[in-house]
Amino acid sequence: MEFYASCPEGFESVLADELKRLGLSHVRRLKGRATFEGELEEGYRACLWSRLASRVFAVLGRFEAQDADELYDSVYDIAWETIIRPGATIAITARGVTEQLRNTRFSALRAKDALCDRLAETTGRRADVDAADPDVHLLLSLRQRRASISLDLSGDPLFKRLPPAATRAGEGTHVLRPDYAALVLAQVGWTALCERELTADDYENEALPTLIDASCAGGGLLLEAVNILTNRAPGAARERWGFEGWQLHDAALWEQLLAEARERETAARERQARIVAVDIDPAARKTAERMVKCAGYKRFVDFCAAKSATVLDHAGAVAGAAVVADTTETPLSLMHDAMTLVGELRRAPELIAAPVAALTRDGLMARALHAEPARSIAVMPNNEEATIEVWPSLDHAAAAFEAATSADVEEQTVDAQDEAAGTPMPEPAAMLDLGDGKPLPVLIPESEQFANRLRKNARLRRKWAKREGVSCYRVYDADLPDYSAAIDLYEGCPQTPGRWLVIAEYAAPKTIDPALAQARMLDILAIAPRILDVPAEYVHAKARMRSRGGSQYGKQGAGKGASGERANIARRRLPLIEEGGLTFAVNFDDYLDVGIFLDHRVTRNLVREHAKQARRFLNLFAYTGTATCYAADGGVEETVTVDLSNTYLDWAERNMRQNGFVGPQHHFVRDDVLAWIRDQRQTRNRWDLIFVDPPTFSNSSKMGRRTWDVQRDHVELLAGVSRLLAQGGHAIFSCNLRGFRPETRKLARAGVVLENITAQTIPEDFARNQKVHHCYIVRRLPIEDAMAEVGFSAEEIAERTEELRNPEARKPRATAPAHAQTGNGKPNFVGKPSPAGKPKKKKFYASKPKGK
Repeated sequence: MEFYASCPEGFESVLADELKRLGLSHVRRLKGRATFEGELEEGYRACLWSRLASRVFAVLGRFEAQDADELYDSVYDIAWETIIRPGATIAITARGVTEQLRNTRFSALRAKDALCDRLAETTGRRADVDAADPDVHLLLSLRQRRASISLDLSGDPLFKRLPPAATRAGEGTHVLRPDYAALVLAQVGWTALCERELTADDYENEALPTLIDASCAGGGLLLEAVNILTNRAPGAARERWGFEGWQLHDAALWEQLLAEARERETAARERQARIVAVDIDPAARKTAERMVKCAGYKRFVDFCAAKSATVLDHAGAVAGAAVVADTTETPLSLMHDAMTLVGELRRAPELIAAPVAALTRDGLMARALHAEPARSIAVMPNNEEATIEVWPSLDHAAAAFEAATSADVEEQTVDAQDEAAGTPMPEPAAMLDLGDGKPLPVLIPESEQFANRLRKNARLRRKWAKREGVSCYRVYDADLPDYSAAIDLYEGCPQTPGRWLVIAEYAAPKTIDPALAQARMLDILAIAPRILDVPAEYVHAKARMRSRGGSQYGKQGAGKGASGERANIARRRLPLIEEGGLTFAVNFDDYLDVGIFLDHRVTRNLVREHAKQARRFLNLFAYTGTATCYAADGGVEETVTVDLSNTYLDWAERNMRQNGFVGPQHHFVRDDVLAWIRDQRQTRNRWDLIFVDPPTFSNSSKMGRRTWDVQRDHVELLAGVSRLLAQGGHAIFSCNLRGFRPETRKLARAGVVLENITAQTIPEDFARNQKVHHCYIVRRLPIEDAMAEVGFSAEEIAERTEELRNPEARKPRATAPAHAQTGNGKPNFVGKPSPAGKPKKKKFYASKPKGK
């Protein structure tokens, strides 16, 4: 019989070696698979024992298939009545194309028709199709003019073998898939270490084979390592197989192989080894501990603190050792420490004979280990690019280095020289003296310049902050072009004391080597908390694009509060900070921005000053309502806070309540701002002071088919805002699009004029970046006065005046742009459609104005 085992790309060589160790014959490595030949027992053995294969197939036939008719005839000629068990359901999947068979669904359907017609003619009954959960799954492969059809012996993929309890425990977290874990462990020879027989010296010294998982993430490597140690067959616990619908299935033979597997597992109980697990990230370690416990493997794994001395103490005497790590999900803020730990373990004399294998995405582990990997395997866990990098043990590298450089030995081989070139001896790490008596290893020697600049900035900013009474401020803003990041320091108020750092990396130009930029960022993350005296667990790394768009308060990723946020944002314990005598809640985990824009510190104070002469205040695109708090503190009688996000409105309400601003005079409105403005223009609601701080861009699904672009849409926005101003009122408009250019002439034609106050609203800690935001006072004037103020000629003003007096004289309006149209092609001027076509009920927020 002809079989093949499929696998992810990058697995082929190791999978072929595994199949050979299983005693299978004629093993041949191909792309995405390894083929072998044998009897039914060999196919069963691959299903039961392969840790690397995704599926195992038995090839049923190969044939010509130039077109649909030839495909049908060839499939029909196969004796399906001797292959498929009576009553079994089937499903056929097609892969590949030929010159005439270009649609895989059609090819699969044609093959299914041929199979069913054959069964109907030979047995009198067609097979039932169950695409979701078939008894027999067949794979049709097409290439050029040839085709093959194979039976999937596995059923579900073989890598679906995590213990059920561990699967439930790991829901929503990163757990490395078992086949990827097996591939990593194969690189360090863990199976051979587990099978090693201990010597008398080993027993005397209490030395054991040892595996150190230096970044245990969700526990995937640990679970597979225990399975290998206990010699538990990967497929032993599976209850359903794809071969059960095959007429050639031999139940007695299968039971014999299962009994053999149980005997081997029983014999492996005599094995002795240590597995030590650590992780720099406390949350990841907690997940791994939960996974190991739920799988029933707690007695096999020793968790300890992520310090090299502690790890070595727990490892004890070793009789062969290996170090592995999965850093693909390590938070960026902790990556430097994770790599430093791996480097310290590799250089430890106790582990000189230990090879290292790391699953990583950035290729920076070589910098931490000061040696290029001996080999690298490109893989795609979770469909994301990653690399398994492998370093030989240091004693092996030293021997190769000595063999390649010794002048006394003339018999040096080219192979030894090549091996030495690939595994150079590690050089001493670059170390920085930060003045605290604890040298810091860094990846880039030039990072000392960054450390010096940050130390100087911190000293100056600290004096300035104390003088100004500021507790949250920017310490560094890409002062050195090569170290392009922003560092913000937050100090908690007495209710939640603490110091936090938010380090936002600006996207490096395409001309910069991504690995070099990443190494610099990791050095920043290591240096900044030491200089600024912030615990590592209070450092939060963000990625920020510095392009035509500014920051948009979107999600950072799966943070600690990513689920049920709206339900708990009002009650959730969040750090509290103080600014301007007010208290605000901040969230460092879940979003790119933390809940307050530090560059608006002066702008918020400006809102408070202007609010002292206002009765009614409106905050549009309100985010977390910090400006509303300042306006309320300024003494306004009524506030209206509008945002499209329920979560941010709840956050804004929490901030208001935190500062004692509660009552029916404070309104919180969830709506699309432009649509809401259009509605309010039809009411008598007017405001003395309006604050408008829109995002640069938004394509929120809550906006329907419309998108928002501040450069494109600001004229419509500000024209609408000006119509909501009470007599003598004004608005403060801000945006953070670096290249923003207000359309002053278009605005003037709508009676709107802007006063640029950007320079006076940029705080000292943001002075290096004068484009961090733009800020304007917005006023409404008679159109003639507005046009004259921006330089229109008398003739242009007269023409505009005539247009307004005589609407029929206006030029035809252009068709509304796509971003402002609804599905029926009509302008979307009403926001969300009202039910049953009824007009929206208008709410009066302010007291009704007297008179008409």
